[in-house]
Amino acid sequence: MNHLSELRDFAVATAYAAGRLTLGYFRAGVRAEFKKDDTPVTVADREAEALIRRCIEKRFPDHAILGEEYGSVGRGDAECRWIIDPIDGTKSFIRGIPLYGVLIGLEIAGRIEVGVAYFPALDELVAAATGLGCTCNGRAVQVIETAQLSRSMVAFTDAASFAQSGRAAEWQRIQQSTYYRLGCPDAYGHALVATGRAELMLDPVMNTWDCGPFPVILREAGGYFGDWAGNETVYGGEALSTTSALLPQVLQALKG
Repeated sequence: MNHLSELRDFAVATAYAAGRLTLGYFRAGVRAEFKKDDTPVTVADREAEALIRRCIEKRFPDHAILGEEYGSVGRGDAECRWIIDPIDGTKSFIRGIPLYGVLIGLEIAGRIEVGVAYFPALDELVAAATGLGCTCNGRAVQVIETAQLSRSMVAFTDAASFAQSGRAAEWQRIQQSTYYRLGCPDAYGHALVATGRAELMLDPVMNTWDCGPFPVILREAGGYFGDWAGNETVYGGEALSTTSALLPQVLQALKG
């Protein structure tokens, strides 16, 4: 348990340092390039990931790393692997929208055990480790206690992404089943669920690095993060955050 506490504190300090670096470029006219998948990247993304990697490699040289900008390094059989996204929400970042985040997750023996999501422009830091609870800026947080999906708020990133990924029917059923639909970019929507400010966040398309910290964050906050079939994972290519109480209703709505 103490070992996980130390790993969480390291992740917190590293995410904070990377986040402060990004603020030097935020609303400063930084120019974006576009990658082959048509997603933007900036010098801030690359420098923040390089900083995180240097910190990990110095402290844990035998750990593997997977990051959005520089790929995978380290032994394939390493028990510990850090999963990092230096700026989740680069589209928001380049438009000066303060909801982008720095994401760091630690996978140990195939399970995410430590997670940190830091939103620098808001100065909100959500952190968790297995058995140690979930906090936001040091205060314990948990999911909201809502009994019915019909009274719930659902967050999403891009309304068009559901139809584009062939999930329009599922999204329509969720809209019909919930009380309020809130457009909320990327990782911040999952943080809203973990901190009790929304009941549901739905992403039809997700990369592994977009998911890194959230299984343990939601688990420790009393909720669920995983695929749309109810499996806790960062490898599903999609993502769902919700409360444990609402999960059966959400899965039923998705299945129709």
